[in-house]
Formats: sequence, C-alpha cells, structure tokens
Amino acid sequence: MTATEGGSGVDAEVGGAVALARVQEQPLSVDEVLAAVRHDRAGAVALFVGQVRDHDGGRGVVALDYSAHPSADSVADTITQRYAARLGIERVAMVHRVGSLVVGDLAIVAAVSAAHRGEAFEACSQLVEEVKAALPIWKHQQFADGTHEWVGIG
Repeated sequence: MTATEGGSGVDAEVGGAVALARVQEQPLSVDEVLAAVRHDRAGAVALFVGQVRDHDGGRGVVALDYSAHPSADSVADTITQRYAARLGIERVAMVHRVGSLVVGDLAIVAAVSAAHRGEAFEACSQLVEEVKAALPIWKHQQFADGTHEWVGIG
C-alpha cells in the first residue's frame, strides 16, 4: 500500500504523512524508503534496516520464510499512520518483506523524518517495535542442523 505524495492528509503542524506502508515479496530498497521520507522541513531522518542473520537462540540459521495475513497491508498502514500523526514528524515509511529469504536479505526497512533527530530516532525505534509486535507476519526459520521452527511476529 503506497500513500500518495500528500500522504494521509494530516496537517503538517500536527503531524506528517505516511509515504509508504507495505508488505511485499520483492527485495526491499533502502533508497526507496529514504526517498519516500525526504521533506524540506525535516532536519533528521532515522533509518532502520533489519536483515536476516545467521543465528538465533544459539542455532545457525540458513534461511527463513515470512508469511503474512491478508490484512498485513492494512495493519501496516494503521501502524504507520499513528506515528505520522505525531507532532514534529514529517514522513513515515515502512516496508516488510515476505516470502523466502536467506542470510543477509533485508526483511524490513523503516524510516522516519522529523524536524529534529530525537523525534526521528524515538519514532523510528517505536515504529519498528510495534511492527514486530503487531504486524500479522510469521517467520518459519530453517536451521543449519536441518530443524525448523515457526515464530509469531504478530
């Protein structure tokens, strides 16, 4: 789900706009997310890039699959709208990957632009934590020893 350039229509004095809120199978682009949050009133951009790591809980990870509920795009939009509405925030963007990923692939890219760095850092950090807790996406991890497990991310 991609908002128009004007985003949610929230007044800039009160808050900003959602530039991107999407779940997709295609590889993620840091450049796309950064470009989406650019704004002349923004003096800061906080960016988070989450990638597949080679371990979890002491076990080697070789690959994983993310599966999403059909409501994932709508939930992503609802979450990002909440952060865009904050005072001082200009733009919010978050894209999460689904499908088969390997070590090093990008799983989530999120960015927040704001007038000041403190606002941007705080909002981006909280956005990522809420996405991890509430976005209806599940992770199926494949371990180096041939075992696997499902992990709920929502």
